[in-house]
Amino acid sequence: MAENETTYDIVYKQLQDVACLRHERIRTLMEEVRTLREEKKCQIQINEKIAAESNGIKADYEKIEEALEDEKLEHAKTKAILARESEKLQSALGEVEILTRQLEREKQAFEKALANIKKKAHNEATKKDKLITKCCEIESKITQKEDILNVKDHKIQELQQLVSKQKETMKKQLTEFNLQMQQEVYIAQTLEKKPKKAAGRLK
Repeated sequence: MAENETTYDIVYKQLQDVACLRHERIRTLMEEVRTLREEKKCQIQINEKIAAESNGIKADYEKIEEALEDEKLEHAKTKAILARESEKLQSALGEVEILTRQLEREKQAFEKALANIKKKAHNEATKKDKLITKCCEIESKITQKEDILNVKDHKIQELQQLVSKQKETMKKQLTEFNLQMQQEVYIAQTLEKKPKKAAGRLK
């Protein structure tokens, strides 16, 4: 926006300078016309006096009058130029007005777009904060779950160690039981053989 305002100020100052130059030119031309009129009046008076004294001066008067007509023609040309320049000035002022309106519309559009961007950024920031909060909650839950799993894993390891010990104990007890059974069978067999031998001897 600062660049557009600077361009507007430059154009406006240039138009003011052109207008001042045109007004100065008009004032100069008016002074020249006034001077010419005064000169013409004086010249006419002089010519009338000279004509009264001598008809031979008439040719000079006609030349002066012709010169005055030329001056009038130049004045008319200058006036036409001034009119064209005034028209250009009005056109330039119209363009400045159009540019001013266009700049105002662009300013409003920019402010609206900036407001939309700020609103979107605020919404995104709010959404981001919510996501961060949710992620923190999820991480906390995961940490809690990991702690619970670590406790359960520790208990499983303890149970596995207990089961292993019980297996060893049961294996040992089973071995002892087998030995005891074998001993009992052996003793039973031995006791069973002794009565048979005693009976043989009695016969």
